[in-house]
Amino acid sequence: MAEKYILSLDQGTTSSRAVIYDHGGNICSVAQKEFKQLFPKPGWVEHDPVEIWSSQMAVASEAIAKMGIIPKSLLTIGISNQRETTIVWDKSTGQPVYNAIVWQDRRTAGYCDKLIKSGKTEFIKQKTGLEVDAYFSATKIKWILDNVPDARRKANNGKLAFGTVDSWLIWNLTHGNSHLTDVTNASRTLLFNINDLQWDDELLKLFDIPFEMLPEVKPSSAFFTETSGRILQAKIPITGVAGDQQAAMFGQMCLNEGMVKNTYGTGCFLMMNTGNKPVFSKHRLITTVAWQINGEVVYALEGSVFTAGALVHWLRDGLRMIKKTVEIETLAASVNDNGGVIVVPAFTGLGAPYWKPEATGTITGLTRGSTTAHIARAALESIAFQSCDVIRAMEKDTGLSVNVIKADGGAAVNNLLMQIQADYSGIIVERSANIETTSLGASYLAGLAVGYWKDREEIKGYGGIDRKFKPVMEKEKVERQIKLWHRAVEKSY
Repeated sequence: MAEKYILSLDQGTTSSRAVIYDHGGNICSVAQKEFKQLFPKPGWVEHDPVEIWSSQMAVASEAIAKMGIIPKSLLTIGISNQRETTIVWDKSTGQPVYNAIVWQDRRTAGYCDKLIKSGKTEFIKQKTGLEVDAYFSATKIKWILDNVPDARRKANNGKLAFGTVDSWLIWNLTHGNSHLTDVTNASRTLLFNINDLQWDDELLKLFDIPFEMLPEVKPSSAFFTETSGRILQAKIPITGVAGDQQAAMFGQMCLNEGMVKNTYGTGCFLMMNTGNKPVFSKHRLITTVAWQINGEVVYALEGSVFTAGALVHWLRDGLRMIKKTVEIETLAASVNDNGGVIVVPAFTGLGAPYWKPEATGTITGLTRGSTTAHIARAALESIAFQSCDVIRAMEKDTGLSVNVIKADGGAAVNNLLMQIQADYSGIIVERSANIETTSLGASYLAGLAVGYWKDREEIKGYGGIDRKFKPVMEKEKVERQIKLWHRAVEKSY
């Protein structure tokens, strides 16, 4: 019998990827394509939904062609996606009524402030595990309904559909026959009750969003639907779906309570497995569904750092300090320390544990002796500092000590960043041998649902560690730098 493979669609914030995996969890083929970032106003971030779809299909076709297989060799499809990003489309035409409003977008921050002032924070948090913030989907949906001509009337008449990016991909993969999402993506909308795993009528009423817009919610590893024969010239089951960070956590095999992973991408996303019951944070972390498999629900605490790799892109494209993002490591390593320079990359406000949407990017400690190398080093340090803040909050919430940070994501290839993270956190950092753990997690979820792998024990041995980074910096220096960091953060808002 010819070997079967799994196609993993990894739809990210700046690019779409397709990765084909074999039974050993090995990458057989990969294709990636960046797409346009739209910034129509300060604080606004959008994507063209049609470009999201077309780029995802282009890389899927490319990955299949590179490998020289036919689509029927694909046993199933797994999907991971940028979360919270909001798309509303017409059910009859399949056309978006507005651009995708990206998770980074801050246009609804003022509305969130009103909700906070009206005392809704705890009511919302107990149902969703989330902070009241423009980051999440509900306020974005409301904005579209309130601001796009005729959108609310159509929504009230059941003619519009809402979806996070996974739902949008599934709708198009099935030629409009399936409107579905999974529990992890649903748990990022501010509309989903994570206690009973249902869309919440009180929240829908609060945000004035019709129930008819919402997708059906499925477990993360289960049969969702199958692609239409028009797509990839084959009907292929879709059996695994998860938001990118939950997929990465599963790909890192953070299966036991207390295990922590950090994905270093456009932002930084730390997640801790908290087991079968939600832990509601007292230190402004968010509580989220990690995955649901065979009826078992696992929850996580998460700290979202809004700007990480995006800061390096800004140094490249905005300040023209480097020509390629990989050059940041060499430049930063050319000096022994930051020279007193601290960068707070609050380009879209500050996420966990601060939740300061009004914060703006700040550079402090500049002197006549400051160079681009000091700024580059401070930029990398800012990624680590933000992650440290989240880790300390996690430890306080759970009473658990974090002993290892499992690292993945594009920026994790930066050895200097990984060492800085180990030094400032005082915790060993283990970099995954496969930094594509997001797509790997989606493939695991899809494969488990169809028996490609027997169980989680079978896949535990795959992947492995590329390198460990151990803390070496003196504690006094660490404490001094962290104090400077916190002082700079206070100046950013």
